[in-house]
Order: sequence, then structure tokens, then C-alpha cells
Amino acid sequence: MAYNHYNPSFFLLLFVTLFLTNNYINQADARHLLEVTLPELPKPELPHLPEIPTLPKPKLPEIPKPELPTLSSLELPHLPEIPTLPKPKFPEIPKPKLPTLPKPEFPKIPPLSKSELPTLPKLEMHVIPKPESPTLPRPKIPQVPKKP
Repeated sequence: MAYNHYNPSFFLLLFVTLFLTNNYINQADARHLLEVTLPELPKPELPHLPEIPTLPKPKLPEIPKPELPTLSSLELPHLPEIPTLPKPKFPEIPKPKLPTLPKPEFPKIPPLSKSELPTLPKLEMHVIPKPESPTLPRPKIPQVPKKP
């Protein structure tokens, strides 16, 4: 039995080719539209519209600004006073006394000795000589003859 196996890069190449040809066709159509000349059509004449008369602006009467009465000027005998509630008294709770604990004593740890690293010999860097460029004589450029 035969298997149809295609390389994935083949599909990528096919996609890119189709995409580029599609873009070329659109550009060709756009160039074709630029070259086409359209026939000139006569402009239709619109009938003259009558002028709309302007209406006068309505004048609104001036309304005085309302003044709100202040609370001190109002006498309200029918409102009762709000009674205040007495603060409740709570019994005092004594603070608990905690026993003091002795500080624990830790054993002394001997200090660690500092280990010394071995000294490495200093590396010597070899200096590479810079290349010298040869000095060349300046070339003589012929002068351009002037017109008489």
C-alpha cells in the first residue's frame, strides 16, 4: 500500500508562491484602474429650496433664586430631644503576671580557623608586537589641462 507523504517545506513554498502571485494580480488590477478613463456625466440640477424664516428667540422670565431657611431661624417645638444612653461600667480585669524565665546558656563554640588559599604564580602576558605599516611615497596626480 502506498503512502502519500509530502515534505512540509513543499507546502510552505506553495503557500509563499500563491501569496506572491495573488499580490501581483491585485497590483495589476490597480494599474488597470488608473489607466481607465470614465465618461463625464452631467451634474443634475437641484431645485431651488425656499428660505426658512428665522424664529425669534423666546425670552424666559427671570426666576428669583430660592432662599433656604437656616436651622436657627426655625422653631421646631414638636421635635423631641434625643436621649443619651449612659455608658456601661465594666469590671476591671487584672493584668496577668507572667513568671520571668531564665536566659538559656548556650555552649561556647570555638572560633573557626581561617584556612589560607595557596598563592598562584602571577601569569605573564606576552606582548604581541603591533604590525608596522610601510610608508609609501605619495603618488603624483597629473593635472587636468585647462581649456584655452
